[in-house]
Amino acid sequence: MKKQIIIIGAGPAGLFTAIQGAGKNNKVIILEKNSEPGKKLLMSGSGQCNLTHSGEIEELLNHYGDAERFLLGPLYSFSNNDLLNFFRERGIEFITTGDGKIFPSSFQARDILDTLLKEASKQGVEIKYNTPVKDIGFIKEDNIFLVKSSENTYQADIVVLATGGNSYQTTGSTGDGYKLAAKFGHRIIEPKPALVSVNISNYQFRELAGISLDDVMISLWRNGNLIKRWQGDLLFTHKGLSGPGILNYSRYIEAGDIIKLRLVDIKNEAKLDKKLIDLIDKRGQRLFKNLIKELGLPERLGLKLMKLTEIPESKQSAQISRAERMKIGDLLYGLPLKVKERGSFMEAMVTAGGISLAEINPGTMESELRPGLFAVGELLDVDGDTGGYNLQFAFSSGYLAGKEINQRTN
Repeated sequence: MKKQIIIIGAGPAGLFTAIQGAGKNNKVIILEKNSEPGKKLLMSGSGQCNLTHSGEIEELLNHYGDAERFLLGPLYSFSNNDLLNFFRERGIEFITTGDGKIFPSSFQARDILDTLLKEASKQGVEIKYNTPVKDIGFIKEDNIFLVKSSENTYQADIVVLATGGNSYQTTGSTGDGYKLAAKFGHRIIEPKPALVSVNISNYQFRELAGISLDDVMISLWRNGNLIKRWQGDLLFTHKGLSGPGILNYSRYIEAGDIIKLRLVDIKNEAKLDKKLIDLIDKRGQRLFKNLIKELGLPERLGLKLMKLTEIPESKQSAQISRAERMKIGDLLYGLPLKVKERGSFMEAMVTAGGISLAEINPGTMESELRPGLFAVGELLDVDGDTGGYNLQFAFSSGYLAGKEINQRTN
C-alpha cells in the first residue's frame, strides 16, 4: 500500500518538500489554507524574487544569526548552486547583482512559483486549497497521524509542517504551525518580527527621513551593557531607523535598548576631538556647519546635530567653545537612540523564533520528539539576513525533508 504524506503549507518549503519527497510508493498531498499557493513567495523581493545569494557556503552561514551550526546540514546538502541548477534545468536563468543578490532574469517571482507547481504536478503531488488544518493527532497503536481540516480528517504516515512563520500575515502566515508543533511537545522560541525597522522613543530626526549613511558602526546596549557591535548601511525614517544595518540585526533588538551610531569613520573619541581641533585651527573663519560637512556627514544631519547641541548655524568655527566641541563630538562618535519598539509582524519580512532547533534533526528536518513529523522553512527558529538567505533555507530544508521521506517510502 502507498504511504500517505501530508504537507501543511504550499509555500516554497512545502512545495519543494513535496517535489523531493514524491515517489511511486507514496501519495503526497499538500493542504493549503489559502485559495492559491505561494502568496509570500510572490511578494519576495518586491515581486522580483531574490531567490538566493552568491558566494561560498562558508560565507552564507554568517548570515543567519546564531543558527550557523544547525545550518551546516541543510546548506551543504543543498547549496545555492544546487538551487540555481534545479531551476536552470527547468528553463529559468538568473541575474546576480553587484551585492550578490540573485534574481530570475525575468525579475518575476511568478516564474519561480510556476516552475515549482509544474514540477509538483509532474511528480503527482495533489494540492488541496482552502483547507486550513485545525489539529493533528497521532494513533500510537497504528503509527498513524490524523490531520484534521475544517471539512475532513486525513490519515498520514508522515506529516510535514511548512506553514511559515508569523510575518506578512496577509499571506496566511499567522503562526498556525506553532500550535501544531507544540501538541507534540516542541518548544516554541517566542516568535518576533525580524528583518524589520525600529521605532525610536522621542525621535528627533523625522525631518531627515530618506537620508542614508554607508557602513556605519552601530552598537547595541541593554541596561548599560554592550550586547553587540556591527557595521552596516543605515536609513533614517519618519519613525526611526531602517536599512540593512538595522534590518539584518533586528533579531537582537528589544524595546528599551539603546542604539549608538558612530557617524564618523574615526576609531576613538580622542582622535575625533583632535580632528575637530585641527579643522577649527585651519578653517577658523569658516562657518562651523560647513566644517562639519568635511567629516563626511550629509548637510541636514550636520545641521540637526548642531541644533541638538544648541550651536547656531551662523557661528564660525573659531568661535566654537571646548564644551560645544565636546558635546557635538559625543554625538558624532556615539549618537544614542532609545528603541521604542521593533516594527510589527505586518511589516516584518521574516519571523525570528519558532520551533527550537535542538528538537529537529539538522540532517533530515525530522522531529526528535515524534518520528514521522517534519518541519521546514520559516516555522523553525531560523531567520536570515535580507538578500535571499531565507528563501535559500526554505529550499534547503525542504530538500532534506523530501529526500529523507523519499528514501523512507520508496
